[in-house]
Amino acid sequence: MSIPKQEQKIHIILGLGTSGVSAAKLLKSEGEKVLILENNSNKKLIDTSNKLMGDGIEVVFLDEPMNINSFTPWMEKIASIVVSPGIDWEHNTLRDLRSKNINMKGEVELAWERLSHIPSIGITGTNGKTTVTNMLHHVLKSNNFITDMGGNTGKALSTIALEANQRKPKIFNWLVLELSSYQIESSINLNPTIGIWTTFTPDHLERHHDLESYFKIKRSLLGKSSLRIYNSDDNFLSKRRKELPKGIWVGINNQSSYTHNPKFWINQEGYIYENQTQLFHSSILQIPGKHNLQNLLLVTAAAREIGINSRSIAKSISSFKSIPHRLEYLGEKDNLKFYNDSKATNFDSSITGIKAISSPSILIAGGKQKKGDPISWIEELKHSTNGVVLFGISAKDLQKSLSNSSYEGQLIVKENLEEATKISFDIAKKTKSKSVILSPACASFDQYQNFEERGDHFKDLVKKLGITK
Repeated sequence: MSIPKQEQKIHIILGLGTSGVSAAKLLKSEGEKVLILENNSNKKLIDTSNKLMGDGIEVVFLDEPMNINSFTPWMEKIASIVVSPGIDWEHNTLRDLRSKNINMKGEVELAWERLSHIPSIGITGTNGKTTVTNMLHHVLKSNNFITDMGGNTGKALSTIALEANQRKPKIFNWLVLELSSYQIESSINLNPTIGIWTTFTPDHLERHHDLESYFKIKRSLLGKSSLRIYNSDDNFLSKRRKELPKGIWVGINNQSSYTHNPKFWINQEGYIYENQTQLFHSSILQIPGKHNLQNLLLVTAAAREIGINSRSIAKSISSFKSIPHRLEYLGEKDNLKFYNDSKATNFDSSITGIKAISSPSILIAGGKQKKGDPISWIEELKHSTNGVVLFGISAKDLQKSLSNSSYEGQLIVKENLEEATKISFDIAKKTKSKSVILSPACASFDQYQNFEERGDHFKDLVKKLGITK
């Protein structure tokens, strides 16, 4: 008598974005049966779906918001559920599924199961993590390490895992990973060799609800890292120092300026030190802002722990260029400089950008406002700007906050970024400002797919004004 062949279990991927598609391709390459569930539907998603189905990956568009019934047709056949970072890990439906002991993991966790044997640096923080990730990856590559960069920037981690499976020989010296709170909370076993915490300020509270929950998620990554590196200049991290796992601290001031002695620091002449050993001058970094000196120290600390000598680090840093959409210098006209800081999606990161450029400036801001207190942002605008041009869905709310604070600069609301850019140029010339900066202090999702699309649009608009490097 023949025994019926057991039906193959199915891996369900939630989300048809970059992470979801990468996870599906990884599992499919391993001979697994894969299904992607997607709540939204548009031409781009449908085109992606058609390509995937041509590769044998099934896609189902849900006709209602995700709920427990969405999984009923496959409930008895689920091998695992892989959650994209854009989907709330604490969604009621996901909680219900976990209570049924269904194997559930984030996309990063799926990839990590295949990459955990490779030495890695996990970089997290509210602001600064993308610059640190790119800078550190650049230093490693420049010094002939076989490395790759991914997670919340660069490639999806599942793509790196897929490429590692196909690589001959399968060798990486290091992986450099930017990790958001969304990715960390759904990756229980993620434990990098080196963990770096750049900054901590209120963000993503719409999802994490309160600051303490957000803090605990970030802290969990450092707790599972073998070696930790922290930024002494971040007030929140310094105040919570005793609650954090022991590690290396860096700071942009003299050691004597701190209640503790950071291992990496900068003297009054601008030289970077490791304890009492002079390494190199901080002026080799070609991007502006004190926050980028903090980023440089974090990178230097990690590179020294990996074993790179100071001369090699300095040579690599001197060739590092600014990252698109992060205080990206676009050029100048009539002594007026333009900067694209579209990545500044919250008040604190916008403050950092405004402080880093020549003032007085004209600020272009707006989009979809996140939770957070704008008081410090407004105070910086009073000090550093001649005018603010607002656009997007939250423009009127931001205008009201500025007006109520007795902001004395010019305050204008426009419908979109194109109108805002044109008027900002005119205001800057009339007020003899030194800079125009797009540093929105808001998410982009009211008018754009992401901050990159918003920043690219701004760069095109600036070019049309005749601004060149």
